[in-house]
Amino acid sequence: MTAWLPDNSPLHHGDATHHRADAFTVLRNQAANQTAHVTAAGAAWLAGAAAYPRSTLAQWEAHPSSPGVLPCGSAFDVVNVPTLFGRRMLEHLWSDGPGSGPVATHRGRMLLFASPGTAQRLPSLLDWEEWGGGPGPRAVVGPRGHDDEGDADGDGKVPPLLCHGTGDAVTVPPLTCTSTTPGPRWLVAPDTRSPWLPGPDVLLWACVRVTRSTPSPVAPPAARNSIFPPADPGANVYDVSRRR
Repeated sequence: MTAWLPDNSPLHHGDATHHRADAFTVLRNQAANQTAHVTAAGAAWLAGAAAYPRSTLAQWEAHPSSPGVLPCGSAFDVVNVPTLFGRRMLEHLWSDGPGSGPVATHRGRMLLFASPGTAQRLPSLLDWEEWGGGPGPRAVVGPRGHDDEGDADGDGKVPPLLCHGTGDAVTVPPLTCTSTTPGPRWLVAPDTRSPWLPGPDVLLWACVRVTRSTPSPVAPPAARNSIFPPADPGANVYDVSRRR
């Protein structure tokens, strides 16, 4: 499959030559360029999520610049977060944590590929740890709208997360794309047949780290209530300091 790059990405997990600082540097460079390419082994892993992997691979080889649609729940789940919040999660995952699995961007959101079962457990963990969004569900399961989702609002809560699991499908970026290619793009492209995928506990940790590191808005100082009535600007004022 000559459409894809050889398996020479430095973002492999478990390599003896893997250095977290070097991987984080590569990740930041990819984030700046907003483009990455899938290797042949990574394409094989992605195709394994489809009902007919060989047909999917053949179609991708014929059209490597076209996005695809893959079901979640078997090979991977996907956690869909606001872009800015997702970038902060990746910074913590790569600088202080174990790293990340494949990551893509699509429609102003970031798609973090996670281990199967994450879509079901992560919202429950967020609510149990009281990092959810209050009375309304901020961490929801299943595909929803993409246009009304914001970022962290400084209220100590995690912004809305769209968790795609069993029964859901996601759009995956083309296997090859450039920085000017419209539509979804790979930020961390699949590069091995058995990529390491974060679970709900790792993503919970990243969400909490981002929320704790985001400064809360400073409230304006409260007005002081005087025990004296307001002065009447039209009243006559007399100097009584010399009276005996």
